[in-house]
Amino acid sequence: MSRTFDPVQLGSIEVFCKAAELGGFTTAAESLGLTPASVSRSIARLEARLGVRLFVRTTRSVRLTSDGELYRLQCQQALDQIAEAERALTGQQSAPQGLLRVSVGTVYGHHRLMPLLPGFSAAFPGVELEVSVSNRNVDFVEDGHDIAIRLGEPPDSRLVARKLEDASVGVFASPQYLAQRGVPRTVDELRGHELIQFVLPSTGRPMPWLFRSPEGQDVDLSFKSRRRVHEDVLAGLGWAAAGGGLFQIYHFVAQDLVHAGRLVEVLPAAAGRSRPFYVLYPQNRHLSARVRAFVDHLTAAVGAGPGLAALRPESADPAGRTAA
Repeated sequence: MSRTFDPVQLGSIEVFCKAAELGGFTTAAESLGLTPASVSRSIARLEARLGVRLFVRTTRSVRLTSDGELYRLQCQQALDQIAEAERALTGQQSAPQGLLRVSVGTVYGHHRLMPLLPGFSAAFPGVELEVSVSNRNVDFVEDGHDIAIRLGEPPDSRLVARKLEDASVGVFASPQYLAQRGVPRTVDELRGHELIQFVLPSTGRPMPWLFRSPEGQDVDLSFKSRRRVHEDVLAGLGWAAAGGGLFQIYHFVAQDLVHAGRLVEVLPAAAGRSRPFYVLYPQNRHLSARVRAFVDHLTAAVGAGPGLAALRPESADPAGRTAA
């Protein structure tokens, strides 16, 4: 059987990734103990073999082309997997190390993930973390992420989805708003209030509000509002805290503002619904020690956190005050 890659080609790929990482041929040469000329020749051979330009070269700098960036992401992942396989075989896998790229939405990133990162870094000092906080969908190959944390189980069967938690939701408003407009006592009374909607980026449609009826049935409330928020859920929370109206959001997000007296929960008897958050990673990718360590640390930390009763903020009484 003929060989797909020879040692020179594999070496050229490693040199290319180092030059892309450090942003220059000279710095890559210094890091690898080579001469700048040998780095340049190695990358030229790789470009000739592929038939594409990987770098744009000027007298002052080099930068990746779009083809080069895509090639770098895939090659670096392959090199990382080779290194992980060797560490596993030589018994060095007990200490996870290397770069871990994590993508997370704004809400979960700010209010759940970020407080847990110092503990992870203390437990695994050899892992370098790179966190992207955004609500857009992730392409693991093109974006180069190892892990994503998202709301809802993905329809993509190529992804492994491990549930982190079912996050309960509630409806909140500022004490000032409730003092002026009154406290709704039923779900039907919400239609007489200013309701702040969050528009889902994936569909362009407002997210329905979730309730549970006195009979225990799930109720999804869809409505038309003149107050809408796009892209960032936290903007809706700020709008409500400023007196703009009622907003439905997760208890773990609203709890700090509730404890500070800036928000109160209304209709607690109609609450009890939740939305699931998952940690995602490709099923056909070698599960590195750092990915496994991060997923295990995250699920253990979320699971060991305060229970629903402890996270549940105070509710509003009919006068708009908070009750213990």
